[in-house]
Amino acid sequence: MIENWHKMTDSCQNGSMSIEAAGRSVRAGFIGGGFMTAVHSRAVRAVGAVPQGVASSSAEGAAVAAARLGIARSYPSPEELIADPDIDVIHVCTPNATHAGYALAAIAAGKHVVCEKPLATSAADADGMVAAVAAAGVTATVPFVYRFHPMAREARARVAAGELGTLLSIDGAYLQDWLLLSGDDNWRVDASLGGPSRAFADIGSHLCDLVEFVTGDRITRLVATTRTFFPSRATSTDITTEDAVAIVVATAGGALGTLLISQVAPGRKNRLAIEIAGTAESIGFDQEQPETLWLGRREGSQLIMRDGATLHPDAARLSVLPPGHPLGYQDAFTAFVRDSYAAIEGEAPDGLPRFEDGARAARLTEAVLESAAEGRWVELEENADD
Repeated sequence: MIENWHKMTDSCQNGSMSIEAAGRSVRAGFIGGGFMTAVHSRAVRAVGAVPQGVASSSAEGAAVAAARLGIARSYPSPEELIADPDIDVIHVCTPNATHAGYALAAIAAGKHVVCEKPLATSAADADGMVAAVAAAGVTATVPFVYRFHPMAREARARVAAGELGTLLSIDGAYLQDWLLLSGDDNWRVDASLGGPSRAFADIGSHLCDLVEFVTGDRITRLVATTRTFFPSRATSTDITTEDAVAIVVATAGGALGTLLISQVAPGRKNRLAIEIAGTAESIGFDQEQPETLWLGRREGSQLIMRDGATLHPDAARLSVLPPGHPLGYQDAFTAFVRDSYAAIEGEAPDGLPRFEDGARAARLTEAVLESAAEGRWVELEENADD
């Protein structure tokens, strides 16, 4: 747990803040007052930092959010929160179309940033954010938090150790049902707020990130089809963002994969599952059952339970409770924030998702939309940061 944080100084190299010993906890500011702000603020408290203040789309909304979340102060505007010298790191938890603007403003003010995904609604904007971070010298991360389940790290370690053999195929899905009915509605269905992609940008990005993280392999080609089953919802009309996406992918290492993403799958609340097959064995992880890992063999398949005493070191590091005491989504999020704040202190935690990873997801999103619109395979160009 992070206990002794250092005070950010006003003078810094390349416009970024440096850290000097001062014996106080890091102070976090939050832009946005919804579900994700609650998740972020719980994680901030859990790592020993201070949720200092919150801003929203209005002063009234910020005050309500501060009271509900137990945050000491509300700010009349995001700009005033960003300008406060007592705040060290900004968590951007607003509608997708506003992420880039708020994050860039925070970076320009020398703040460290944790920005929700999608990092931006275009790859060009996401790449610009990566460049801004490099120029400012700040730490900037994006919460691809499923990387932080211990058993996902265990799967990654086993793949890296060659236990699966040569990778052959990938089967992945991210399924939810919260938009199953035509009366279900949310700001995310509006392309002006959520961006041109919904299901893929929102949850498919998590699926692709986890696949590439666990396999250590990159998706190099894909062909996709999308469906918008409800062009109108309770208060939304002329909806263009997708409810579901089906994708076939090929990787740099030669594996083939199928990925299904849906926000209209009855009974599935948040099922992110991957199964990777190699020449020696298969491995499967399901984040709705995050305490286990399935190992598939021609003979003698088995289910591995989380036990820090038997896991690879990186997985054991994240196994913060004894076996039989389940770890879940909030624990993974807390581990992500802990590593993000450790990076602010100058450490280099393995597997920390940074803005480069958010930009990678933005390029994948554009490739999916391009393929679906044109009905063809799309090649993914490698970026220098990939």
